[in-house]
Amino acid sequence: MSNPRSASTPTVASTPCCEPLVSSALSERDAEHMATIFKALADPIRLQLFSRVASHPDGEACVCDISDVGVSQPTVSHHLKKLREAGLLTSERRGTWIYYRIAPASMASLSALLAL
Repeated sequence: MSNPRSASTPTVASTPCCEPLVSSALSERDAEHMATIFKALADPIRLQLFSRVASHPDGEACVCDISDVGVSQPTVSHHLKKLREAGLLTSERRGTWIYYRIAPASMASLSALLAL
């Protein structure tokens, strides 16, 4: 009696069904950087603040223009600090107000990763 599993089977050349989505995998450093960005954006309040800065007509927003997100001013400041630390925002103090802008380099890397 022969064992069907031990019979030799023809080898079929495997070809990928489609092209890779990216040219190379993320390096460890890039993966850590992107994880920091995604972690900062994972909070709904931070995402609201980030979108308010990004959609502001002047390309920058005063904290007084974006702070009405349903939390206290110290909490808004905390969230904006986290977005700055993640490299998503830059800030500039003008008198008593702080103005925020989207950091172009982080947006470029985030856009490239999400464009898959």
